[in-house]
Amino acid sequence: MNTKEVIDRIFKEPGVPFELTEFENLGRPIHEILSVYPKPATTGKDAGKTKYYLKSLIPFSTGNDEVQVYAEGGKSAPEEIVRQLWVYKLMHQYGYRADEIDLEKGVQFGTEVGTKAADIIVYADATKLTPKIIVECKKPKRKDGIEQLKSYMNAKGAPVALWSNGADSIILYRPYPAQFDDTLFDIPKRGQAPKDVLEASKTLLQLKKDFNFKKIIQDLEELVLADSGKDEFNEIFKLIFAKIWDEKEALEHRANKVVEFRKAIDPVITYGRINNLFHKACEEWPGIFKDGEDIDLANRHLQVCVGPIEGVRLLGSNLRIMDDAFEYLLPTEAKKKKGQFFTPRHVVEMCVRMLNPKRTEYVMDPACGSGGFLLHAMDWCYPARDNEQRELRKHRYASRYLWGIDFEQRAAKTSRALMLIAGDGHTNIFGPDVSSLDPRTWYENASGQALMQGLRQARLTATKIPEGETLKDDDKAWEYFDELTFDVILANPPFAGEMKDRKMLARYELAKPALKRAGDDKAPKEERDV
Repeated sequence: MNTKEVIDRIFKEPGVPFELTEFENLGRPIHEILSVYPKPATTGKDAGKTKYYLKSLIPFSTGNDEVQVYAEGGKSAPEEIVRQLWVYKLMHQYGYRADEIDLEKGVQFGTEVGTKAADIIVYADATKLTPKIIVECKKPKRKDGIEQLKSYMNAKGAPVALWSNGADSIILYRPYPAQFDDTLFDIPKRGQAPKDVLEASKTLLQLKKDFNFKKIIQDLEELVLADSGKDEFNEIFKLIFAKIWDEKEALEHRANKVVEFRKAIDPVITYGRINNLFHKACEEWPGIFKDGEDIDLANRHLQVCVGPIEGVRLLGSNLRIMDDAFEYLLPTEAKKKKGQFFTPRHVVEMCVRMLNPKRTEYVMDPACGSGGFLLHAMDWCYPARDNEQRELRKHRYASRYLWGIDFEQRAAKTSRALMLIAGDGHTNIFGPDVSSLDPRTWYENASGQALMQGLRQARLTATKIPEGETLKDDDKAWEYFDELTFDVILANPPFAGEMKDRKMLARYELAKPALKRAGDDKAPKEERDV
């Protein structure tokens, strides 16, 4: 087998927790960067078998310059491929020299010597006296990898450390003399210090479009969120909405498309900057958060959270990856108590195919949760193979034909964020505290008011609303909004709770048996999903 065939076989093996997507932009194919060659085993139990070795880009600390990566019928070593690609990246993208890098260098812990070895250590210069960056590729589990990195940073005194499995990475930063762990969105290049990375301005074009947001959230949980004492879901969503607003503003109004969602060296400055962006997002999209709400994370916790998020681009990102991350954020208990279950995405896709909505049909999900039905309807009606087509479908389709309502606060935030990421800043997602079953609730808050105005402007009410009508009197709710003219309804309604409002139940054919059972003297009740 040649180099490409060996690498393909290693990374297609079931159970290999490593990937190579981190190295797709190296300028050369991976099989041209690395050299893998066969050697027949002549002794021992493997005699007669062919083993494959990788030529190391720089010698190991032990003096070896090759390592076994594959054996027919035996184990493979995907982490060695990832390690060598990081060496190449460090030298060709970050500018480090071979004599400033050690491989498999022993790390001393207290009085113990050489009990563990760091995969890669990058030094400030060729004297190799001052460790600058430690890279760990061996631990596929993030939690184990992060803990090992922290121990290496402590032992070697390195300010920056990177964990990578070839697809995802997290960068830790120890801002001496501060007494807390921090993060960076990128590692410093040769000649740069961590503060140079922190102070560098970025544009939309520099932000990563390929990333795993669920993994980013898991990293933040491991580093700070679990111990912050705050509502993880709410705080993450504040950051998401602040970032979406900043990207939208950069795209539409700022010269050179410079983004402001980034950390400063001083956590107090970071907090002021990100909290201000959050307030701007609240002004742009009212009704999602409480009036006057601030980011509740402590300065040092927010400082850590901004690092992994600032380097990615949410607008136009992969919606299914974001959907997966948002579902992960919703606590399991909250889903059970409120009857909210994320419909399996293959079931959603089946339902969309069965109903086969057309590009010019209006689609409504009255219990939209994270917006799964709407996102799949968009993919079905307006598939997009590239960024240009994605932009077209935002303006021509998503912002006009897709509508959703959700009463529950977290679900409404989730679907609103996803549609904003998919859309152009205008989204027809309404809630929280807006009941799709009772239009009288629409008169009670800003989101409900926006829903009524939106339906009126899109001419989706069967009854024409008079020109001078201010939509302030909820006695008119059923007169105006009893019948809507959507073409397709796609929903998985919540299966918890009973509806007991006689006036509301009287509006529904399916509630007539419940009203009949109750008579005039008992309170009627019907299951919410009915």
